Amino acid sequence: MEPLNVLRFAVSDRINDVEVGLKHVPLSLLGEFQKDVTEFLRGSSRDVDPAEVLVSVEDGSLALVATGLIAATALWADLAQLENPDALGRIDPKRAAVIERWQASSQQNPHRVYRVADVDERRHWHISHETDFRRAEDPWVAIEKYVYGRIVDWGGKIKANIHLEMDDGMVLKISAEQGLLAREEQNRLYRHALLHIAAEENLLTGAIRDPKLLSFESHQPVYDDAEFEAMVRRGTTAWSGVSDVTAWLDDLRNGGA
Repeated sequence: MEPLNVLRFAVSDRINDVEVGLKHVPLSLLGEFQKDVTEFLRGSSRDVDPAEVLVSVEDGSLALVATGLIAATALWADLAQLENPDALGRIDPKRAAVIERWQASSQQNPHRVYRVADVDERRHWHISHETDFRRAEDPWVAIEKYVYGRIVDWGGKIKANIHLEMDDGMVLKISAEQGLLAREEQNRLYRHALLHIAAEENLLTGAIRDPKLLSFESHQPVYDDAEFEAMVRRGTTAWSGVSDVTAWLDDLRNGGA
C-alpha cells in the first residue's frame, strides 16, 4: 500500500441512549481512545513519533485526525494486512493488541464501532462486534540451512553457544555441543565462518528459532592469488610429461586403447 499523509481514527457508540460526540463523551473513553491511537501509530518499531504528528478533533462520533504520516511505511503496510481476517499474526504486535482491545470492547458494547480511514475514505477499516480479526497459527517448519557471518562469541560453562553476526547486523545465537566446539582446532573467534545449522523457520516471516550447530563448513569467498598460483604450479608439474594433450585426452576417452 502506498503511504499517505493522513489517517482518521473514529469511535462511535450510544451511551445512555445518546450518540457519542464532542458534546457527549465519557472521560474514560476519551482517554482510552487517545492512548490506543497513540500506540497504534507508534507501533513496536516506533516508525511514527506521536510527538511529531498533528492531531485535530472532529465531531460526528469522536474522531482524531492524524497528519504527518507520509514516511510511516510500516504503518501503511500493516493497514493493508487488515484486509485479511488472520492479520493479527502478521502485523506489528502493538498494533495487533490495539485491534484486539477494540474488538473485545465492541463485542461487549454492540453499538461501539471503531473506524480507521484515509482522508477521502477511499481506504477504510472498521472494528465492530461483527468483525473477527484473529491470529493465525504460526507455520513453523524444521529446516537445515547454511548461515554465514562473523563469530563474535562462543562457548559457555553449562550451555555452549555461538553468537554469529550476520551481514545485516543481526546476531544469531546458535546452540552447540561442547564436544563439537572442543574438537575444533581452528580459532574461529572474530573470524567469518560458514555454519551448517538445523532450526525452525516461520513460513510467513522467514524468522528462525532454536538454531543448533551441525558443523563448520569450509568456505573461501574471495579469490586467493597465492592459492591460484600454487594450483597452476601443481597442474604444470602434473602435465609436464604429456607432449600431446589432445591425444592424451582422446586416449582416456577411448579407455586407454
